[in-house]
Amino acid sequence: MTAAPAATVRERAGATPPAPARPRRGRAALYWIAKHAIAIALAIMFLGPLAFIALTAVMSDQQALTSRLWPDAWNWSNFAEIFEKTPLLTWIGNTIMYSVLATVFMLLSSIPVAYALARFRFRGRRLAFLLVITTMMLPPQVVAVPVYLVWARFHLTGTLWPLIIPMLLGDAFSIFLLRQFLVTIPREYSDAARVDGCGEFRTLVRVILPMAKPAIAAVALFQFFYCWNDYYGPLLYAGTDLDNWTLSLGLAAFRSVHRVQWNLTMAATVLAMAPVIVIFFFAQKVFIEGVKLTGVK
Repeated sequence: MTAAPAATVRERAGATPPAPARPRRGRAALYWIAKHAIAIALAIMFLGPLAFIALTAVMSDQQALTSRLWPDAWNWSNFAEIFEKTPLLTWIGNTIMYSVLATVFMLLSSIPVAYALARFRFRGRRLAFLLVITTMMLPPQVVAVPVYLVWARFHLTGTLWPLIIPMLLGDAFSIFLLRQFLVTIPREYSDAARVDGCGEFRTLVRVILPMAKPAIAAVALFQFFYCWNDYYGPLLYAGTDLDNWTLSLGLAAFRSVHRVQWNLTMAATVLAMAPVIVIFFFAQKVFIEGVKLTGVK
């Protein structure tokens, strides 16, 4: 009579089979890297240039022209030297004024238009929405000359106001995104507000706007980042007045003057990028949520 296998004997005896051996930490790490290889490659692709800029910003003049990537000495004085050689505070102040005012004016003008296109039923509503989409397809360079002549007659060229005042008339891209979100809000909320005695303005302020915070934050950040990085507009209207230059315009001029001093150029670039990175870091959750809800791909 042959002896039963060891596994059969353990099963009859009621013993539990041994648990499979866990993979080693090294093997688990390799499995995680292989699973997220595409994400890691994309992260390196996007973070690599930022790391290069940050490291070059603290190098010396001589090392910045070499192929060495790691600083031999950390020259933090490069950032102080930027303020000595350029009116950087003036550029930052002009950029903040342009970005903040343009964003606020855009919200004040675009939210009511988007609300009307999403909630009101009137003749020509679809035509009006089609015109909004059509203006998104029109490049600003096409109308640059006649618009510039209009602002020149008001003696506003040489300033940033020709870029800020038009935001009071709304922004087509922001209207489109806000309208796409507002149509998803059930009408029962606004109907209940009207039953309680709210007019259209109070319904918009008390009911719709609190529910549309993610979408409003998304379009506000889009507008703010666009104005912060805008180069064409300030060059066209404020390029002749140094006191009204923005950061993008000032950095371009600084690079042409100090093109050999790449460490100072990178230091100025870091100072220009830092506020945007900080704002996005704190607002990324609501920004991503707003992008998802508005249907931006």
